[in-house]
Amino acid sequence: MAIAKLSTAPRRQAATEAKRERILDAARQIFEADGLEAASLRGIAAAAGYTPAALYFHFDSKEALYAEVLATSIARLAEAIGAAASKRDEPAARLSTAALAFFDFYAENPRDLDLGFYLFRGGMRPKGVGRERDKTLNAALAAALSPIGEAARALGADETAANLTVADLFAHATGLLLLAHTGRIRMFGASARELMVEAVERRTALLAKGDAG
Repeated sequence: MAIAKLSTAPRRQAATEAKRERILDAARQIFEADGLEAASLRGIAAAAGYTPAALYFHFDSKEALYAEVLATSIARLAEAIGAAASKRDEPAARLSTAALAFFDFYAENPRDLDLGFYLFRGGMRPKGVGRERDKTLNAALAAALSPIGEAARALGADETAANLTVADLFAHATGLLLLAHTGRIRMFGASARELMVEAVERRTALLAKGDAG
């Protein structure tokens, strides 16, 4: 009997994990379509082919589900930035490559950008997924962006200047991505990526002069 129980445990675990992944896949589809506020656990359960009660076995709220979906997205972002930065040894090239990898990830995956802006869906009145989950997600995003700060420090920036470099390039990227994905970049007859390249070059030049703070 004990042997039988041991042999079925891995299968049971695999089934549980498969069910959890199916729920997360359905949740991402619903969140992409409806956003955090309009989505419901009932709708996610229906899309996954389960009852709402089945979802509660894995996630205690739609906020918990959203946080898990977004965490997976940020992990993919971190992998893309890290892989790109690891191919460059010279700090200026590493900073440029990391910053553009951030831009390119969201340029190629606009729904991931939508997920990342969950705080402002429905207007400029931020609503999160809970204080602790917000902190965890922000920490994951900061870690994903860390190759930019590390490259800035390798160029001689102190901690303040390195953090400002990350903030500056993050702001440029997200603003340009918003213009690109809404089509408003056409108002200016410009290329969002070319403007991002210019922003990176300006910031790198400031770092080289020791004037990035």
